[in-house]
Amino acid sequence: MELNYKAIGEGKPLIILHGVFGSADNWLTIAKELAEHHFKVYLLDQRNHGDSPHSDEFSYQAMADDLHEFIEKHELDKPFILGHSMGGKAAMKFSVNYSDEWEKMIVVDIAPKAYPVHHDKILTGLKSIDLDAIKSRGDADKQLSEYVPDLGTRQFLLKNLARNESGGYKWKINLDVINEKIEAIGEGQEDRLAIEKEVLFIRGGKSDYVQDSDIILITQLFPNSEVKTIEGAGHWVHAEKSEEVIKLILDFLR
Repeated sequence: MELNYKAIGEGKPLIILHGVFGSADNWLTIAKELAEHHFKVYLLDQRNHGDSPHSDEFSYQAMADDLHEFIEKHELDKPFILGHSMGGKAAMKFSVNYSDEWEKMIVVDIAPKAYPVHHDKILTGLKSIDLDAIKSRGDADKQLSEYVPDLGTRQFLLKNLARNESGGYKWKINLDVINEKIEAIGEGQEDRLAIEKEVLFIRGGKSDYVQDSDIILITQLFPNSEVKTIEGAGHWVHAEKSEEVIKLILDFLR
């Protein structure tokens, strides 16, 4: 699949993969800063997200294959790979399946373990929005607030609303397929081949996505890895503590 992307800067290629319900723009601020340090940063919209094509196939294998296709098409020589949440899982899948195609990897606030489905209210809320009836984003926000009380989360989710040709609204994400296959997003890393390359795991101190107990599995699969904790940050560590995240990234990639 040919993914939509944005490219910023010049230098060593660095590919960034966003999380579920996200898009390339989620990391744009950090990408601009990294580009100042001699990286060419590629921000990808993963399949069924952003402006990339929709598909009934939605799995980490498919996302890993998309990344492989992107690297081949753009003739990138062993890029650095960074993935947040779902993007981190896709990066880990890619790292095993295409172990010769990358140099270093950064995984942000996700572990290679399986996670139970925990996006039920978000999906129910998104599906409850009557796209034919709403006249503004405010209308959509009001409907979504019945299921998602946090304003910041709603603002993030509603970035997926776009105007259609008739002047109404449509979803940029493939909401039906994401809803149908959300269990696949929680799947653990089934591949048990140890990867010896350098990998950095960044976790938020207030996030429960990467527990101390998960470090055993991380080091089994990625023996040459380290886990760094950014205190005071939750799952959206890159949005909450961007300067600290940038410093960790630069220190690791240099």
